[in-house]
Amino acid sequence: MRILKLKPACKDYLWGGRRLIEEYGKESDGDILAETWELSCHPDGPSVIDNGPYAGRTLQQYIDAEGKAVLGTNCRRFRDFPILTKFIDARDNLSIQVHPDNRYALKNEGQYGKTEMWYVMDAGEQAFLYYGFKREISREEFQERIQKDTLLEVLNAVPVQKGDVLFIESGTIHAIGKDILIAEIQQNSNVIYRVYDYGRVGRDGKKRDLHIEKALAVTRRVPIVKDRSSYPHIADCDYFTVDKLNLDGKVMKKMGGNVSQASFASILILDGKGTISSGDETVAYEKGDSFFLAAGSGEYTVEGSCDALITTIREKAAPVRIGINIGVNETRIGLVDVHQKLLACRKIRTKAERPAGEVIREIGQQTLALLEECRIPMDQCVCAGISVPGTVDQRKGVVCYSNNIRWKQVELAKQMSGYLPIPVRIANDADCAALGEAIAGAGKEYQDVVMLTLGAGVGSGVILDGEICAGKNIGGNELGHMVIVENGETCTCGRRGCLEAYVSVRALIRDARAAAGQEMTPEEIFRQAASGDVRFEELIDRYARRLGNGLVNIVNIFRPQLILLGGELSEQVETLLPVLRGMLKEGCFGGADSEYPDIEIAALGNDAGVIGAAGLV
Repeated sequence: MRILKLKPACKDYLWGGRRLIEEYGKESDGDILAETWELSCHPDGPSVIDNGPYAGRTLQQYIDAEGKAVLGTNCRRFRDFPILTKFIDARDNLSIQVHPDNRYALKNEGQYGKTEMWYVMDAGEQAFLYYGFKREISREEFQERIQKDTLLEVLNAVPVQKGDVLFIESGTIHAIGKDILIAEIQQNSNVIYRVYDYGRVGRDGKKRDLHIEKALAVTRRVPIVKDRSSYPHIADCDYFTVDKLNLDGKVMKKMGGNVSQASFASILILDGKGTISSGDETVAYEKGDSFFLAAGSGEYTVEGSCDALITTIREKAAPVRIGINIGVNETRIGLVDVHQKLLACRKIRTKAERPAGEVIREIGQQTLALLEECRIPMDQCVCAGISVPGTVDQRKGVVCYSNNIRWKQVELAKQMSGYLPIPVRIANDADCAALGEAIAGAGKEYQDVVMLTLGAGVGSGVILDGEICAGKNIGGNELGHMVIVENGETCTCGRRGCLEAYVSVRALIRDARAAAGQEMTPEEIFRQAASGDVRFEELIDRYARRLGNGLVNIVNIFRPQLILLGGELSEQVETLLPVLRGMLKEGCFGGADSEYPDIEIAALGNDAGVIGAAGLV
């Protein structure tokens, strides 16, 4: 089913009228119908599908069943369904109110903030609405006028008529006046901070709550400068793009469009009647109807006579991605631009001995502080990726087990979403380092890259066709735990003879101790070999052969275009590249007659994990 007709959720707020019932055929059990939520996945009022195999189920249930691909690639940056579309019938004045931005709303309300637009469908002869301030006022004056009921004196009253469009960014004080009928497209939020309500009382006989302190914190107290051009759209922002469709049924009686893989389309019928067709489906429409066309639906045609609003989600302008690399001792938080450039980075001590929740809270708070320091609004961020050591369930966003930081079954993505109102993805740290090198480092010219990190252990990441290859099951790639010596040295994993047991820092230091009878650093070991000390020459030669055998096995399995070596030992191992390349040429299946990859040293160092994490979405 390509064309979903939606049935709205209905709201009977005390200021509402009956026009949506009498003129638009909306069903309501009461005498008042203030709002209909026509396109909604919000839990306070979900819309329901009215046709096809999903009839009777909510729009959110349809998305859950079909997958988020129905929303389009431009919606991947949103944690939840991005918009909410309404009809609003104001028989009486609405309260004077303001909406917070994402960051404030998430911190204080647990949901998104709200930016919205209004299309005036009809208005009385004397109708007006409030839109910002007449002049700049101080916080103190704002508070005093709220307390003394003189706020209306400094608000900007704007007369309106049918066809007017107003864009209300978060932080803008506003109110719809009486005798106005509006179509509203907004962020998917139900957060309002009410500052004045004309002394009205609710059904319980009590005055409705005001939210003065919160409003003081989020309101922009300056006049609105109308310099925002949305041409050729009637509204355009990072949350929604709205176009007006007008068919007069005579000269213009048909319009064609295309719903690409980038975004779904919402069609809200303001007036008229006719049909919408896509593929072999044709659905009739009339005044007040709402339709959802899934991303990738392709060509569609609207015929008849109508006024309609078509809403889509465009690509984010100049997006910023957040990358977080959680290490045993240090956590790095970075901001990455569209060119995979690290704009800013903050380092903090991980202090993994604390409960996981405390670690996550500090990382979340430090991330918000970095954004504040760089003056990058949350609205500019499209996703956050987290690199973490251990076994992870990427689909659920759970760290199943990490011995290094002592985490077990930690819902990392869910907990971090409490601080960052954007999609949050997690992956193993070695996978993230490999992805970072593949998209911005030594492997950026290649699609198929395998990376080994030679440190306390041997981590590995496999990038195939430009994406992390971690298999279908939880656990990912553990190339460091392939056996290269039967019944060999005991590995940290409990098996014997693993690659990690011979080419990690721990293994190199162990072998040097056996050869020289003393503790030495990797730098000292390689320096002694370079000086001609036979004991260390033999040790490094044996190290190279074992690493080379592991690399040959990897190439025979994955056939990558490039192998990268990173980690603590990578600078020392660089001197071994000629030997390792020779072993690949001789040992890979097919030998010199086959294609075998080059070997390079990773280029990004500790930044690889941050950039790779930011590239997870």
